[in-house]
Amino acid sequence: MGRLHVQEWGRGERVAVLVHGMTTDAGSWWRMGPELAERGYRVLAPDLPGHGESPRGAYTLRGMGEALAESVPRGPELALGHSLGGTVLAYAVERLRPARAVYEDPPWGAPPGPEVAAFLDAQRGWTLERLAAFHPGWPEQAVREKHRGLSRWDPATVEVAREYPGRRRTPPPGPSLVLAGDRQPMIDEALAGQLRTEGYEVRVVAGAGHNIHNDDGDGFLAALDGWL
Repeated sequence: MGRLHVQEWGRGERVAVLVHGMTTDAGSWWRMGPELAERGYRVLAPDLPGHGESPRGAYTLRGMGEALAESVPRGPELALGHSLGGTVLAYAVERLRPARAVYEDPPWGAPPGPEVAAFLDAQRGWTLERLAAFHPGWPEQAVREKHRGLSRWDPATVEVAREYPGRRRTPPPGPSLVLAGDRQPMIDEALAGQLRTEGYEVRVVAGAGHNIHNDDGDGFLAALDGWL
């Protein structure tokens, strides 16, 4: 599939890899990229296959994981993936070998139904105003980046949802944190307990939904205390 397009912030000696979720792209990290750069990281945010400026093709979770591992340096200080990005990170983590891995609300619970794919596809025709109304707590730039990401997204990538929950490492290779919001269906209490027994640390951000870094950017950073 070829190397992925990668957006960068900062020139620090420590490397952080940020992996976005479905329908978005590297622009999803509009706040967190600069935030981490200010903390001394060189931040690398790839566009996953079928998103942003990265190649199109046949999509599988394994293939996305391989493309990720081939597009960023091995051994980053931090690797963080949101939703689909978290699942793709789980496929790449053994090759990447990050010092710390963070999974933001990965779809490791019940798989989504076909109505979710139709809903995501429908969003490509939404206006900025409709997106803002659907995400009333999001900053204006978060809505703009979502709108832009949708315009550059290949809806054929929803096929990888058939592979959910995908693969996760048990026990994980190295310190691993799962972040969940308390207003989302991906990581319920039972799954959170199971993940803890497998070796993951699990933290919940109160008042946040599936996209924690846009729902509550300050709460997201606070939840990463000790991991940055």
